[in-house]
Amino acid sequence: SSTALQMTAFGLALLSTLFLLLATCTDCWMVNADDSLEVSHKCRGLWRECVTNMQDGVRTCDQYDSILADHPVKIVVTRTLLITADLLAGLALATLLLGLDCIKFLQEEPRVKLKMCYGAGVILSIGSILGLVGSVWYAVDVYLERSMLVSHNIFLGVHYDFGWSCWLGMAGSTGCFVASILLTCCLY
Repeated sequence: SSTALQMTAFGLALLSTLFLLLATCTDCWMVNADDSLEVSHKCRGLWRECVTNMQDGVRTCDQYDSILADHPVKIVVTRTLLITADLLAGLALATLLLGLDCIKFLQEEPRVKLKMCYGAGVILSIGSILGLVGSVWYAVDVYLERSMLVSHNIFLGVHYDFGWSCWLGMAGSTGCFVASILLTCCLY
């Protein structure tokens, strides 16, 4: 039924939006993958870089200077895309919540409520694409950076891999996209 579909889409959108928000706020987009003699675990995020000492578990973080400082393009673009995706997903969630059949708001206007669900789906799809582009862009940049160093036989002792924040961004974006398909294609 349409109510079950709406609730499924809402649950998926809510979970996926939380994933996107977590990805934006957490700082493990890149993680050092070379642990031959590693005594520490390094994570790089969009806002700061953190090092965890493996012996005592103490974690220290370096905040990046300012939001508008000369950061690598990858960080600036990923931040912009993810913050925009977060805002769109939040707006879509609010719209979807009001459009749900089980919510009393505009109950005598079923067509308006259906349009709100559809609109939420469209907004979610835009947000999901931006989030996916941001996450994949970051991952590809990490991969290219690493393969360029390898091709030039440069060994820095530290090789970065995609961290869990990057995977969370991809998962959240994909979930939002699936929810948007449920709302735009399956609800009608």
